[in-house]
Amino acid sequence: MDLVLEFFDAYGLDYVYAHLFPASLGSKIPLSVQQSLALSNSTSSINEVVSELVQSEKYGVLPVWFRTTADTYASLLPRTNLLRQTLSLFVLFSIFGWALYLSVASMSYLFVFDKAIFNHPRYLKNQMSLEIQMAISSIPVMVLLTIPWFLLELQGYSKLYWDVDSVYGGWWAILWQYPCFIMFTDFGIYLIHRWLHWPGVYRALHKPHHKWLVTTPFASHAFHPVDGYAQSLPYHIYPFLFPLHKLSYLILFTFVNFWTVMIHDGEYLSRDPVINGAACHTIHHLYFNYNYGQFTTLWDRIGNSYREPDQELFDKSKKKDKTTWETQIEKMEAIKKVVEADDVDDRVYIDTADSKKNK
Repeated sequence: MDLVLEFFDAYGLDYVYAHLFPASLGSKIPLSVQQSLALSNSTSSINEVVSELVQSEKYGVLPVWFRTTADTYASLLPRTNLLRQTLSLFVLFSIFGWALYLSVASMSYLFVFDKAIFNHPRYLKNQMSLEIQMAISSIPVMVLLTIPWFLLELQGYSKLYWDVDSVYGGWWAILWQYPCFIMFTDFGIYLIHRWLHWPGVYRALHKPHHKWLVTTPFASHAFHPVDGYAQSLPYHIYPFLFPLHKLSYLILFTFVNFWTVMIHDGEYLSRDPVINGAACHTIHHLYFNYNYGQFTTLWDRIGNSYREPDQELFDKSKKKDKTTWETQIEKMEAIKKVVEADDVDDRVYIDTADSKKNK
């Protein structure tokens, strides 16, 4: 995330912090308070502290890519300050999360989404506005929960790197990082998603997302914030275990958000038995206990939780037919009654799910 901060610090935030928290304020704040808040009233240029911190890999010591203005705009909160980093990350990624969600979901709604779904008997009144409301309120909380991971990255604890010719293997290594990232996170999300369907956890965290039995693109981020954060954990854990180029991390981070919208758009473009596309994820929303994966069906097949999408979904003449919808509802209600019962225990939940598999 240092690339993001470097850009915004250099082209705006250095100026903002210098004017809101000028270095001259240090003379007005007791030393004990400064120390407890990790503040700095130093007006020295960045070049004067490089010799002490150049080996630290911490953000704010040297410019990552863009020009640096830290030596021009001296602030009580320098770039290395954790309070400043936390505030900057929270504001930037909340705005970025809203913008990415609303823009991608809106484009999907306008150009991809099949609006016939509005006539489905299980489409809720004002559902799309409710989805947007939940997502908009949840995104800042998810960002807040994620900030500790970002701070660890900024402190140099991850294996994120910039120099392509470093010890991590050059360009060939970067090409391999993409499939490795997809497979690792797909497995992690599968495990977390199955955990979120344990009855107690489901009722506490995951049930709000399954309120949308038939989804629009705006359901993609409409989660309980702890649910959304939990499913994002593999994305944050990966660069602490494996080398990942910083630009690749940003590209993959953006791709994940695109994919999340795509699997909720109700347009069944792929019948590939490996890809966990919108058709597979629709089955998850309709029938709950199947297709937990994010990108592929591999882990569902291994974990015996794969359910092939109904063939009617790929037939335009049958996809919107009332008979198809009635059949879906009959199967859905039988499973939903078990999944969302308040007094259900794990054995009943699992046995019922297995007994109805592929019925």
